[in-house]
Amino acid sequence: MGCFTFVKLMMVLFNLLIFLGGLTLLAMGIWVSVDGGSFLRVLGPFSSQGMQFVNVGFFCIAIGAVLVLLGLLGCCGAHKESKCLLLTFFSIILIIFIAEVAAAVVALAYSSFAEGILRAWATPALQKEYGSDQVVTKIWNTTMTELNCCGFTNYTDFVGSKFEKDNGGSLPPTCCWTNSSPCSPDEAERSAKPGCFKNMLKTLKEHANIVGGIAAGIGILEIAAMVVSMYLYCHLDNRIS
Repeated sequence: MGCFTFVKLMMVLFNLLIFLGGLTLLAMGIWVSVDGGSFLRVLGPFSSQGMQFVNVGFFCIAIGAVLVLLGLLGCCGAHKESKCLLLTFFSIILIIFIAEVAAAVVALAYSSFAEGILRAWATPALQKEYGSDQVVTKIWNTTMTELNCCGFTNYTDFVGSKFEKDNGGSLPPTCCWTNSSPCSPDEAERSAKPGCFKNMLKTLKEHANIVGGIAAGIGILEIAAMVVSMYLYCHLDNRIS
C-alpha cells in the first residue's frame, strides 16, 4: 500500500467518524428540541439535571450540521479524489481554525473587549427576556445556580427589568444569599453576589490546564486535517500534471 493510498484511506475513515458523530449530534439536537419530554424520560433519575440539555438543542443541531457537512466533504473528496471538494474541506477547516484563534486572542488579550461584546448581548436579554422567554430563563437560572452568581455583571442587570416589574420589585432568588423570594434590590446589594462573567473567568482559570489541553487537541486535529487534505490535493495535482 502506497503512501497516497494509506493517507486517502485514513482521510476517508477519519471523516466517516466525523460524519457519524455529526449525524448523532444532529439527531439528538432535533430530538431534544422537538420532544424534550421524551428525552428527559429516557434520562430517568437524571431528568432533573437534564433540563439544561433541552436548552441546547439548537446548538447541537448547528454543530451537528457543520460536522455532517465536513464529514461528507472529507469522505467524498478523498474517495472520489475531487480537488474541488478537498479544497472546500480545507477552506472550511481553515476558516474555523482562524475564527477559534481570533476568539482565543480576544478572550485572553482583550478580556475587557470580550466582556463588552458579551455584555451587549447579555444585558438586553436579562432586561427584556428573562422571566418571559422560557429558554433564556432556564439557561440563566442554570448558570446562576451552578456558578453561584447573579446576572452578567451583578444584581443591577435586573434592576428595572421586566422580571422585576412583573414580580413587584423582586429580583431572582439566586441574587440573594438566602436563595429565596422575595429578593429585594437592597438585600441583593448586601449579599454582594458576583456577576456570572467574573465567575466564568474564575472557573476557566481554575481549569486552565484542562481547557488548554482540549483546545490544543482540537487545534492539532484541525491542523492535521488541513495538512492531509492539502497533501491529497497537491498529490492529485502532481498526478494530473
